[in-house]
Amino acid sequence: MEIKRITDDERSGEFINTEFSDYATDCGVALNFEEFCFAAEEDGAIVGIITGRAYYNEVHIGDLIVGKNYRRSGIGQKLVAAVEDAYKGKGYEKIALTTFGFQAPEFYKKLGYELEFVRKDADPKLCKYFYLKRLQ
Repeated sequence: MEIKRITDDERSGEFINTEFSDYATDCGVALNFEEFCFAAEEDGAIVGIITGRAYYNEVHIGDLIVGKNYRRSGIGQKLVAAVEDAYKGKGYEKIALTTFGFQAPEFYKKLGYELEFVRKDADPKLCKYFYLKRLQ
């Protein structure tokens, strides 16, 4: 057996999807898997984006990025709302995400996300905040 780093290899995605799905089935759990990406556009250019995955009973926001010139304009809030709206009533119970201290802990709190845990770091900017919001 050889261990090597691979990039942009379709085999990795196929392996992950098959094994992830089969293991969930073997354990009697509904996978309910879906990747998502929502973008805010202006004049055909992306000015904000939110990505993540939904699986089992949880939606996980991976990245929320708003262009420098568009921050504090409500785009981030609209992108998060798009994810919440897309997954309500589809069998998912919660949305989870993490953010670092220098990013957006207060932003998510304002949107109704509950702080579950903070993993402390010597540099407060690198403390990691774990948030959760229940879907209605």
